[in-house]
Amino acid sequence: MPGAASVSAPPAAAPAERRTLGASVRAYVALTKPRVIELLLITTIPVMFLAADGVPSLSRVLLTFAFGWMSAGAANAVNCYIDRDIDAKMRRTRRRPLARAQVLPGRALAFGITLAVVSTVGFALAVNVVSAAMSLFAILFYVFVYSLLLKRRTSQNIIWGGIAGCMPVLIGWAAVRGSVDWTPFILFGVVFLWTPPHTWTLAMRYKEDYAVAKVPMLPVVASEKRVLGESLAYTWATVACSLLLWPVAGMTPVYGAVAIILGLVFLAEGHRLFKDVLRGVTGVHLRPMRFFHLSNVYLALLFTAVAVDPLLH
Repeated sequence: MPGAASVSAPPAAAPAERRTLGASVRAYVALTKPRVIELLLITTIPVMFLAADGVPSLSRVLLTFAFGWMSAGAANAVNCYIDRDIDAKMRRTRRRPLARAQVLPGRALAFGITLAVVSTVGFALAVNVVSAAMSLFAILFYVFVYSLLLKRRTSQNIIWGGIAGCMPVLIGWAAVRGSVDWTPFILFGVVFLWTPPHTWTLAMRYKEDYAVAKVPMLPVVASEKRVLGESLAYTWATVACSLLLWPVAGMTPVYGAVAIILGLVFLAEGHRLFKDVLRGVTGVHLRPMRFFHLSNVYLALLFTAVAVDPLLH
């Protein structure tokens, strides 16, 4: 695996053994990247309301939440193992447990694999086989396609690697219906198209970090004008895809109004960035993180509307 030779286990052994139980638990939880998982679950549970055409079974929601957390945590923990060499070089990631020698690499890998097994079996036995298969696919795709194949080799890494982050939408639908159809795939498309501009604006903030780590994120290998131009195109596509849900899923005008208003705000910020770069504004003065934070709010509120809309029928 990439980075296996650049971080050795012995230096981490002593501090890892001396850690208190509470500190060890916090380190293992940090391996799962809880803040990333929160965003994934924001897209999972609202889809369950849509699939149920109302309020889904509480037990089904809790089981999907629990096994979904484990599934995403498994992928993230294994990713931490794979990326431990570059995580130590980047300001944004150098406080992760493996970068700080808080957990032994082998234990982190075993932890991730264990979570993957438990989540897959749990989905299969307590929810259904379709959701289990999709959960396993998401883990394997994130680890083998994104982390091992794409991340360090191409600036298209986050576009195709982002497929793993879209899978919770399909998992949430399948957890309720036991199958999938066009409606969840439209929401899959929303997350897929939303991911590049969301990630690229964050990468603009940490461009130097990615350059030092030799990770070819688009802001590292392309001009700011190109990055923001492509981001704006994806933003337009995201908003268009969100509106497609209205007729296909038979959503009420409330969802349509929310999607339009959120889309206009999202597009306004994207155009603000692109206009600024055309005027010669560069670097931190572009304020790309403003778009990044707004993109989080956009997705959260859009999926909140997805959850609320079935209750209005």
